[in-house]
Amino acid sequence: MNIFYFYLLILIHPYISFWFISFKQAERKQWEALIPIYNYFIAFKLGCKKPWWSLLMIVPGAHLIMWSVLNTSYIRRFGYFSFIDTIQGIFFPYIILFRITKEKNILLPETNWANSKEMSEREWGDHIALFLALPIIGHIIALGLGAVTRHKPGKKSKVKEWGDSIIFALVAASIIRTYVFEPFQIPTGSMEKTLLVGDFLFVNKLIYGPKVPVTPLSYPLVHNTVPWINIKSYTELETLEYTRLPGFSNVKRNDVVVFNYPSGDTAVYDPRMPNGLMGHDYHGILNKEALLLWQENNSYLPKIKKQFIDSIKKANSQIILNNENVAAFALQQSKNKLINFYGNEFIENYEIWRKKARKKLAEDKIAYDQSTGGTIKHYGLIYRPVDKRENYIKRCVGIPGDTIQIINSILYVNNEKAFVPENQNLQYIVSNVLLPSKSRMDEKYDLEDTRGDYYINPNGNGTYIMNLTNNQLEKLKRANPEGIFNLVRYPQIQDSIDINTKTFIDNLNCFPKDFYVNNTITDFNKFQIPYAGQKIKINNQNIAWYRRIITAYEGHSLKEINNEIWIDNKKVNEYTFKMNYYWLMGDNRFNSADSRVWGFVPEDHIVGKASMVWFSKSPYQGIRWERLFNIIK
Repeated sequence: MNIFYFYLLILIHPYISFWFISFKQAERKQWEALIPIYNYFIAFKLGCKKPWWSLLMIVPGAHLIMWSVLNTSYIRRFGYFSFIDTIQGIFFPYIILFRITKEKNILLPETNWANSKEMSEREWGDHIALFLALPIIGHIIALGLGAVTRHKPGKKSKVKEWGDSIIFALVAASIIRTYVFEPFQIPTGSMEKTLLVGDFLFVNKLIYGPKVPVTPLSYPLVHNTVPWINIKSYTELETLEYTRLPGFSNVKRNDVVVFNYPSGDTAVYDPRMPNGLMGHDYHGILNKEALLLWQENNSYLPKIKKQFIDSIKKANSQIILNNENVAAFALQQSKNKLINFYGNEFIENYEIWRKKARKKLAEDKIAYDQSTGGTIKHYGLIYRPVDKRENYIKRCVGIPGDTIQIINSILYVNNEKAFVPENQNLQYIVSNVLLPSKSRMDEKYDLEDTRGDYYINPNGNGTYIMNLTNNQLEKLKRANPEGIFNLVRYPQIQDSIDINTKTFIDNLNCFPKDFYVNNTITDFNKFQIPYAGQKIKINNQNIAWYRRIITAYEGHSLKEINNEIWIDNKKVNEYTFKMNYYWLMGDNRFNSADSRVWGFVPEDHIVGKASMVWFSKSPYQGIRWERLFNIIK
């Protein structure tokens, strides 16, 4: 339901609550109840003697909490303190408000905390208010302090004190977190070595203008899941259209930006695994599941597997025959051959297999685990509104209107080599080098094996895979003048000789995830980033780049029929973009799921600019004191 209706409720609430009667009973002027906004100022003054709290009623995300606070405190001034009264005050106060006018109640003095009868009357009401503010923990604090301190006559009970304090603290913290700045933790290594796993940073939301939450009715201080009990922290009972308040700046090229994950509209829901499937590319997972199902259900697979094992035996390959993983190895190789020989079947029936994969993910709640080759259980699929999609952090390398191209890992923006951040790193195959001990590698080159900066190349004797910044590369070259440093490359297809069916299917790994658009993480076709108001010619040759923009981000229906494009059931040959878009990439270029995987980032997904590392703790080496309070560049 649109938030407009909730604000409409707040606006008419004083009239359907008969405030013009109860104000008189409280010895206020009746006309004060009839003036919008001013009537809330007076009501807060009557209810809790905090009239300025009425200003919080206009803030999405705080408005309904403050509405409940007002109603509860207001009815209590007329003698309604019990557990049931408090529940009604929080969720539906109208029965009590009507009774107040009907029974001609008068405004009572504030609670006499020295009177045990009055304290007893409101005890359970205060407990439920505290529970809804901070379940369990609030009670442990309040009751614990109450047990070790003596109640002073005339003073509020500990439950009431903590209830009031926690409610206001949560509202204030929620407003700051939503509209000013938010703490954020780096969970993965995609921004190494600019930002490290274990960095805690502040995200400045004012600089680009804070987003008004799309789902304002949400439990404070958690993003999309309530910890420990693994339930959604928000409800879509109340929703808003995308709105951004004025900021100090637009997103600039090379800013380090926090944003809602564009491919996170549908998520594989597994809150038990912070680094598990939930934050990963659902559409990529779906493609891999579809391919896996096709392979496992293909009648040719057993025959190809037998042929492959027979060829191994005929070659008398003892190395492979003695390997305990020969069955798994043979199966994988057989699947690769199956793709090359019969992959056209999968391409022709792609949507059918995706539908089956989606059903498997949603109903069976089992997914393929890419890291182990096994399977993983999860909680099914869940749709997330824009503001509740996982928070990611990358560097903005392209702004609306820019042209982007990647050649051998070198990024070009508007046909010129892009700015290279100091700590951006690329991946190299390194040979003919003499490396010091692990501790000396960290000390001398700032390379840690524990975070994957380097490891022995499994495909070559005496070679290493290294993720190096320009500075680290130069240091290693000076120390090893005979060393060989080859940049890792996943080249695009250069001519028709290279093309096979597996190549087409591999194209699903990178944006735009289309069989016939060949991009890799090191080499990317030139394209332009769309901007709001831009009108382009659209056809079956370029539609792959814009499918997700048209459908998922800008909310249209899209059909492609006989090389014709139909949007909202109308045949079209051009399209005008509603929003600005951005291209974001990780500084750890070979270990980053970024725009190369899921494409454009819409402006309504932008959260804020990463501004400062305020704390940092390595998973292996403790607190990184040198990183504390570092400004992010």
